[in-house]
Amino acid sequence: MNKSSFHKYKGLLALLFAVGAGACSVPKHLETPPSVAVPVTATDTLDMTSFTQVFQDTHLKSLIDTALAANFDLLAAAQRVIAAQSQLRIARNAWLPTVNGVISASADKFGDYTMSGVGNFDTNLSPNIDKDQKVGVNPTPEFFVGFRSNWEIDLWGKIKAQKDAALSRYLSSAAGRKLLSTQVVAGVATFYYDLVALDNELVIIRRNISLQDAAVKTVSIQKDGGRATELAVQQFKAQLLSTQALENNVKQQITATENQLNALLGRLPQPIKRSTDAASVMPATLHKGIPGYMLLHRPDIQQAELDLAATKADVRAARAAFFPSLTITPYTGFNAFKAGLLFQPGSIAWGALGGLTTPVFNQKQLKSQYNISQANAMTAFYRYQQTIIDGYAEVATVMSKVENEQAVWLLKQQEVTTLQEAVSTANLLFTTGYANYLEVITAQKSVLEAELTLVNTRRNVYQGMITLYRALGGN
Repeated sequence: MNKSSFHKYKGLLALLFAVGAGACSVPKHLETPPSVAVPVTATDTLDMTSFTQVFQDTHLKSLIDTALAANFDLLAAAQRVIAAQSQLRIARNAWLPTVNGVISASADKFGDYTMSGVGNFDTNLSPNIDKDQKVGVNPTPEFFVGFRSNWEIDLWGKIKAQKDAALSRYLSSAAGRKLLSTQVVAGVATFYYDLVALDNELVIIRRNISLQDAAVKTVSIQKDGGRATELAVQQFKAQLLSTQALENNVKQQITATENQLNALLGRLPQPIKRSTDAASVMPATLHKGIPGYMLLHRPDIQQAELDLAATKADVRAARAAFFPSLTITPYTGFNAFKAGLLFQPGSIAWGALGGLTTPVFNQKQLKSQYNISQANAMTAFYRYQQTIIDGYAEVATVMSKVENEQAVWLLKQQEVTTLQEAVSTANLLFTTGYANYLEVITAQKSVLEAELTLVNTRRNVYQGMITLYRALGGN
C-alpha cells in the first residue's frame, strides 16, 4: 500500500483497530460452581392421595377462596406480574425497528462564509432553476412530514439476552405470586385449625368447670356434715376459679385468632364460621421419604432458579455491549423549504444512514457494568443453592414432626383415658373416706391438663400437614 492509499484509508484502519481492541477486551463467559444435587428419592415416598384428602372442610374451603380473591398482598402480587408481563412485551419487540410519524418545522440562518450560505446565495441567482426552487430568504425555513425509523441489528445477541432476562423475570414474578398464594392458603388453614382447637379447649374447660362446681357443692355438703374441713372447700373453690379464668383466656385467644384470620381474608373483624368436628379425625400416617421432583416444584426454588436465569441473561447482555453495534436510520416523507410546496411530487424525499458504533473510551464503564451483572448472577446462584438446601431441610423436618406428633397423640389419648378413670376412682374413694381432697384435686387438674395437651397435639399434627403442604409448593 503506497503512502497516498494509506492516507486514504487511515480512518477506516483506525476504526478497525478500535473494533479489534474492543473485542480483545471482552470478558469471558460466566461460569458458576457445580450445583447442589437433590438426593435420590427413597422407594417409600409420600402418599399425596391421602394428603390431598386431609383438608376437606367446607368452611375452610370457602375461607381459602375468599383469601385468594381478596387478600391485598396477593392483589399487589398480581399487579407485579402484570408489570413484568409488560416489560416482557417491551423486550420481545426491542429487535423491531422504531417507526415514528414526524411533522417538523425549522429555520436556519446560514453564515455568509459557509457552504450552505454560499450555496443558497448562488442558487437564488442561478438562471437554471424556476421560481419555486429559489430559497429567497435567510433564515431559511424547512418543513418535513413523514416517517423516521431507527433499527439496531442484534449482531451479538444483546437484545435477545435482554428478552431472555425479561422472560425469566416475568416467570419469576408468576412463581412469586404462586409462592405467596401457597403461604396465604397455609396461613388460612393454620388459623382455621387454631380456632377449631380453641373451640375444643373451650368445651373441655367448660366441662371441667361443671365437674369442679359439682365437687365444690359436694365438699360443702360434707363440711356441713362434719366429714370435710373448710380448707378442703377453699381448695376446691380455688381450683374452680382458676379454671374459670382459663376459660376467659381461651375466649380472648379465639377473638384474636378470628381477627388475624379476617385480616388475612382482607376484611374487617367478623365471626368465622367453622365446623365443630373439623379436627376430630387425625390425618393418615405419612410414609417416609422426600419426593425430590416435588421439592423442585416449590415456588421459592422455581423463583430462585428463574432469578438466576435472568441475571445470567443480564451478564450476556453486558458482555455483548463490548462488541460494535450496527444501527440503520432510514426516513421518508415530504421535505421542502416552502410550506406551499410541501406536498408536491418534487418534495418527496428519502434517505438512510447506517452506522457501526463501537465503544472506545467507555471500556471502564462497560467493564464495571459487566462486573455488577456478574456479581448479581453469582449472588442469585448462591441464593438458589441455599434455597434448595433450606427446602429439603424444611420438608425433612416437617415430615419428622408430623410423624412424631402422631405418635405423641396416640400416647396422650391413652393418658387422658387413664386420668379420666383416675378422677372417677378418686371421687369414689373420697366419698367413702379412702382418699383425701388433695388427691381428688390433683386428679382433676391432671385430667384437664392432659385433655388440653391432647387438643394441642392434634392441632400440631394438622399444622405440620399444613406446613408440609406449603413446603412442597402447594397442589
